[in-house]
Amino acid sequence: MLRSALLVLLCAAPAVGADPQRGTIKVPADGPKSAVAERYRFDEAYSGAYALAPRFDMRHSGITLYDLTFPSPVKGDIAENNIVHAQYFVPQGKANGKIPAVIVLDIMQGNQLIARGEAMWLAQNGVAALVVVLPHYNERRAPDSKVKLVSTDLVRTFEGLRQGVLDCRCAAAWLAARPEVDADQLGMVGTSLGSFLTGLTSANEPRIKNVCMILGGGGLVDAYYEHPKAKPVTEWVDRLGGKNFVKKLIAPFDPITYAAQLKGKNLLLIAARHDEIVPPKAAEQLWEATGKQRIVWLDAGHITAAYYSMTVLREMRDHVRK
Repeated sequence: MLRSALLVLLCAAPAVGADPQRGTIKVPADGPKSAVAERYRFDEAYSGAYALAPRFDMRHSGITLYDLTFPSPVKGDIAENNIVHAQYFVPQGKANGKIPAVIVLDIMQGNQLIARGEAMWLAQNGVAALVVVLPHYNERRAPDSKVKLVSTDLVRTFEGLRQGVLDCRCAAAWLAARPEVDADQLGMVGTSLGSFLTGLTSANEPRIKNVCMILGGGGLVDAYYEHPKAKPVTEWVDRLGGKNFVKKLIAPFDPITYAAQLKGKNLLLIAARHDEIVPPKAAEQLWEATGKQRIVWLDAGHITAAYYSMTVLREMRDHVRK
């Protein structure tokens, strides 16, 4: 399925001759009494100019693909990373009514193959899908840069995760303002690393209602601490100050911290019973903490979950179209 989606992209007709659409994304400031966690609030109203340029008209698939850019609300020392890049997959021929829409986030590898394949599938099934490039990936990485979103540089990692959440909140505001989109049916889909950012963002963005976290979870320190392969890491954690210290350190970036907010969303978890990357316990802990909403278990590991792609795609589609 994902390979077929990529072939469709390669064979699509370029949408030439059309000028980019331009406008402004506006996000109001979050007040001090906001339910949004302080780390992920907009202390001041955000206003950023966007450009939406047509890329492909995929007539046989019934999809139009656009490139979207807008300034990140977080500015850093890397100019390329200060611009958010995204691809917008829109179903064609939906003039009879507004459609649901989702933000889609990729895995840690970050080549967007999985995210674009998911977005293609959703758009072919009547859901507009916006693939957002996370900080320090692809177009947002300076030439020859070695900076990554997740690394041993904890300060930059934590700031990058915060930036990713705020970028996605801007993207949600953009989607909500689109004339073809039903603003009451906004969702978010993320796989692996993308699932964790999906949990953080959707918990702290009131516009997002439908949430699908694939191969993710919560309660990360507890889940990893007891994992047999984590012994070298846990020995290092013990020297740093122990499990409780690390739990407090990463709590702002652990979806389980925001379980109460996620409990109020339409949440679907898709997990692998033999996941060697994200312990199954992490998915189970988040499922319990968020009110035991729907969870789908794949008889697979983190990588071999790819064998269940059609199962995942169908579950994801049906969930965000509710």
